[in-house]
Amino acid sequence: MTRAHRSGRRTRWVAAAAVTALGAGTVRARRRLAALPVLAPAGPYGAPRPPLPGWHLITAPGVAADEATVRAAAGHAAREGLEVVDLVPARLDAESTLGLLRLLDPVAHRTDRCAPGQGAGHALLVSDDVHRRAGLDTAVPPCSTADLLRLVRTLKEYAPDATGWAIAPGLTVPPPDPARHAEELRARGLPPGLLSAARLAGLALLVKCLVSAPRWGAAATALYWLQPAVVLGPARGPRTVGLARDTASRPLRALSGALRTLATPAADTPDAAGDATRRAAYTAELAAGTDRFFEPRRPDCPWCSAPEPAVRLRTPDLLQGKPGRFTLEECRHCGHIFQNPRLTQDGLDFYYRDFYEGLGGDGAALVLGRMSDTYRARAEMLRPFTTPRAWLDVGTAAAHFCNAARTVWPDTRFDGLDMGEGVHEAARRGWIDTAYQGQFPDLADRLAGRYDTVSMHHYLEHTRDPFAELDAAVKVLAPGGHLLIELPDPRSRAGRLLGRYWLPWFQPQHQHLMPSGNLEQALAARGFTILAVQHGAAHQSNGDFLGAVALAANGLAPDPDAPWSTVPATPARRAARSAVQAMAVPCYAAALALDALRTVVARATDGGNAYRLLARKELG
Repeated sequence: MTRAHRSGRRTRWVAAAAVTALGAGTVRARRRLAALPVLAPAGPYGAPRPPLPGWHLITAPGVAADEATVRAAAGHAAREGLEVVDLVPARLDAESTLGLLRLLDPVAHRTDRCAPGQGAGHALLVSDDVHRRAGLDTAVPPCSTADLLRLVRTLKEYAPDATGWAIAPGLTVPPPDPARHAEELRARGLPPGLLSAARLAGLALLVKCLVSAPRWGAAATALYWLQPAVVLGPARGPRTVGLARDTASRPLRALSGALRTLATPAADTPDAAGDATRRAAYTAELAAGTDRFFEPRRPDCPWCSAPEPAVRLRTPDLLQGKPGRFTLEECRHCGHIFQNPRLTQDGLDFYYRDFYEGLGGDGAALVLGRMSDTYRARAEMLRPFTTPRAWLDVGTAAAHFCNAARTVWPDTRFDGLDMGEGVHEAARRGWIDTAYQGQFPDLADRLAGRYDTVSMHHYLEHTRDPFAELDAAVKVLAPGGHLLIELPDPRSRAGRLLGRYWLPWFQPQHQHLMPSGNLEQALAARGFTILAVQHGAAHQSNGDFLGAVALAANGLAPDPDAPWSTVPATPARRAARSAVQAMAVPCYAAALALDALRTVVARATDGGNAYRLLARKELG
């Protein structure tokens, strides 16, 4: 077979895959659209009535809702047990509707407590209780659609299983503003540059398929071109504005929109003064260098005290791109891997800043909010052994695990402990019952014997002294209580294959990575009985190849606009970052496929990139 024949064959397979993906996406969009209820106002109301008691209507500028629509929405909320209703205009343009349906599954997101809030960005009906707990100010209305998109994400967190969506025929909205498209994508927690690069790559792929595999290419192109009409044409509820025009011009509109987004500079953030203050603070800290953030290198293993550990890898900060280099060493005797030299407390504060909160808060929340299945699997691990009544989640961050675990154990009291301020926000949302902020060993005496279950999910590897954390768990657990721990598995084959680009190394945050045998021995020495150990079941689905591509792309072209960046944020550096992100798009697609295969293998062989361990504190 000649090279041309092999290339044509590959293109046909790619085109067939494109047809399959587009067909599946079209069917999915139709299903989601059909799941959106349509409000049916009872009729005209005559004279205006007083404001609807118990509810607040929040609209973007230029949006108007008649009284019949508002009262119909309140009636729908009462019938369905909702506290937040996102009102979707019936006369929305085609691309905005399709974009919403790509992100929103009305059925799944209604019951998924961790799913990020998505909406049309035009109008929200909010109950008094949620409005009060979220601290909203009725005197300060949203300034833009982007503000409302950010708001629905926040409100979904305060009403995790009481947020719904409905098509509102009585809602009138202004036409979309293409100049604000990138800002609105960012408000949804999505990267405009990467999405635009992916769209351009998809259009280029369709052209290639048309040339090299005309039959399959024509089928894929036709399906893409006609998708708006197929999804929205005979639909119940929406009366899409300009459907025929948008369908006919879709490829050109997609091309021009992607190019416009790539050419649009990042919008100024609402907190420009805060950004300037943050940059000045980082500049002042970095003026003294990063050497002061490290302790002296230790000559032995912190787990077993064996001498002369070997260097496993050296790496810069590929997560945020902050200055500094970090070394992981491995004990030749017990296999424990640890950061050496390790960061001081000031160093940890510096490298954690703006990761889970602040600048990185939205990104962290987006990632943590997509792990509902993992959270439920962790909670289900206890089912054969006990019924938890009082559960303390240590290192809870914003308490996404506790929020999801309530669906498994609805009668359990969940409390959370963390160093960050987010633990108090989790309590205000109702995701945990009690929030504790501080170091676990420092609070252990205060909490002694209060809990029958303690969990540490991807927490122990972040701590400076894992033994002190285990000792604290012994104090806090009542006799017969259970300790659930999940950790990266440092013996994962992917760690050796991917080197510094293996995401679970997670430098500079991870201080210790211990093999499961080491942890089992440490727990046994503290009076625990190991009940179950899971490897394949604990595998993190996109933690290997997808994470490696993200780290490599970020390492090649760090964000020059980051406040800790030590290089000028010139147009050339911004263009280089956009180019790297665009070239990474096909790599992301390949990584997703590899991770899917890797997950199947991990589940089948009981060997993945993480492990989960359940132990019981004995009565003696």
